[in-house]
Amino acid sequence: MHWGDYGWGMGFGWIFMIIFWVLIILVVIYLVRLVTGTGKQQQGETPIEILKKRYAKGEITKEEFEKMKGDITKD
Repeated sequence: MHWGDYGWGMGFGWIFMIIFWVLIILVVIYLVRLVTGTGKQQQGETPIEILKKRYAKGEITKEEFEKMKGDITKD
């Protein structure tokens, strides 16, 4: 029986196909995380630092900043 010119490629082709799809999935996950900003959390950032950044960006007003700062520093 003659198998043609398939050689090793047919025997291990499925392994390369799995590796290919795993790499594609990892790239898609990386791009989604990059676009959405997931995984960009800075470690060691305190709540006050986050609040200051939000105020500096203009996301909250001075009154909101002062109220939230008071809530955070209450013990």
